[in-house]
Amino acid sequence: MASIKNLKKDINYTLGAIATICDDWQKKNPSEDMTASNAILDDAYNAYDDLLNKVNSNDVENAKSYFKTLSKELESKAVALLERANNL
Repeated sequence: MASIKNLKKDINYTLGAIATICDDWQKKNPSEDMTASNAILDDAYNAYDDLLNKVNSNDVENAKSYFKTLSKELESKAVALLERANNL
């Protein structure tokens, strides 16, 4: 169970950090257009919900490979969101 617990923490911390980056950018640049940063925030929240729903799924046959796949999915989504956040 520690693996699932750590995956949930990774999802929370990673996507939370991306949301914090966007929030900080919005606070430092109040005169800028917030459309792009709000879109990144929305995508981060949607990824968070999607990944946690997948982690909490009860109908998993091969748990080890399933959670490895989710970990890789988290990584790819986080990298894409960070690239977009860096371009703000």
